Amino acid sequence: MSSHREAPEISKDPVADSTDVYAFVSPDRPDTVTLIANYIPLQAPDGGPNFYEFGDDVLYEIHISNGRKAEADITYQFEFHTKIRNKDSFLYNTGPITDIHSSSWNRPQFYSVTRVENGRSRVLAKHLACPPVNVGPRSTPNYGALAAQAVHTIKGGRKVFAGQRADAFHVDLGSVFDLGALRPVNHLHLISMPDTAGVNSVQGFNVHTLALQVPKRDLTRDGKMPSGVGSGKSVVGVWATASRRKSKIWDSRAGKYVGHGPWKQVSRLGNPLFNEVIVPMAEKDLWNARPPSKDSRFAKYVDKPELAKLLPVLYPGVFPNLAAYGKKRADLNAILLTGIPRGVVPGFQNFTGPVASDMLRLNLAVPPSATENPLGLVAGDAAGFPNGRRLGDDVVTIALRAVAGLTLPLVDPSFTPDGAASAVADGTTNTNSAITGTFPYLGLPGGGYQTVPGTTAAS
Repeated sequence: MSSHREAPEISKDPVADSTDVYAFVSPDRPDTVTLIANYIPLQAPDGGPNFYEFGDDVLYEIHISNGRKAEADITYQFEFHTKIRNKDSFLYNTGPITDIHSSSWNRPQFYSVTRVENGRSRVLAKHLACPPVNVGPRSTPNYGALAAQAVHTIKGGRKVFAGQRADAFHVDLGSVFDLGALRPVNHLHLISMPDTAGVNSVQGFNVHTLALQVPKRDLTRDGKMPSGVGSGKSVVGVWATASRRKSKIWDSRAGKYVGHGPWKQVSRLGNPLFNEVIVPMAEKDLWNARPPSKDSRFAKYVDKPELAKLLPVLYPGVFPNLAAYGKKRADLNAILLTGIPRGVVPGFQNFTGPVASDMLRLNLAVPPSATENPLGLVAGDAAGFPNGRRLGDDVVTIALRAVAGLTLPLVDPSFTPDGAASAVADGTTNTNSAITGTFPYLGLPGGGYQTVPGTTAAS
């Protein structure tokens, strides 16, 4: 979920499949913003000998909109190239990898970072080293120190990291896609079963992370530090994409497929769960290929989301007020498509203009929370989702409660949420590898040798 396998075609191309996007004011460096885009979902740590890596044939991008048109005013591009040191070996490594430049790592990967603003490109860094994946204690001893070598400081006081990390998302995939079941309230479901605790389906899996930390003025419209929460100049929209060349042909001289023609977008992600549970199956691939500025086509699915219709059916008698509500969902439009205007939440706004567009919206003037609440803005923590997105935000619970009607009174005081709207949840918590206090914040990836496969049952 979030966006791990959200559309038919991109689920067949995991190296270009974005899983989550995060944007938050850095808690330990509050004059900076951290942007994170994760790719390659549900990585089993022991998946060798061809371990996971970024695609040399994929253009990865993180986009910033600060001009109120839902267009990419600033873009950070990441391009990768991979080497094979010993072409006579099938091994990922031929001995312990104790340094990211170790000669025993047979398949090192490097990348460049380019900043594009108003059509002008500037290369910020070249030939930056990625860390290896976490193979195990023999191959990648002291993995924390090894991964730390891959945090690079580049031009303009920016930091960057590209490599494997532990997934920070948590969700009960096995239950929620079994006819929308939520284990903690199984007895209320149309097909009743005993209540149980939620199961974090993402626990133990890794992702590949692009993490970039930049000064706030790097992202603002006027190149200055944000002046206040109420200023439109303090708000930016954020999304990530992956693109492939329009065609790919086998090159016998190079011994590999070589891309030709212009880059074509094949994946994108802004708000978590948007393409997953808002866009219908028949349009998911189309959504992945379009820019946010063209999202008015999908606004009708936000106005009357399918999930809001299903909840009263799947949980009979639990959501009578939601079932009777026939108006367009102005609350979801504000959260997902325009940002929240002034006057809806006292002392807060992250409005990016009238163009309906799926982007994370971050008010740069809101400082980090001293104590984060995983339910973010709906729980009074203005530094959390849907004001950007932090690694610890429980976006599944937030989204479920919003769709269930908890946020409707903010824009329609005549609506009374059903009692279950403030309690609905999938029952999971962040049981993944612990988030760290320093860049790139995501926990260290699970190791292959250390992994113990789980169990399954047919019935």
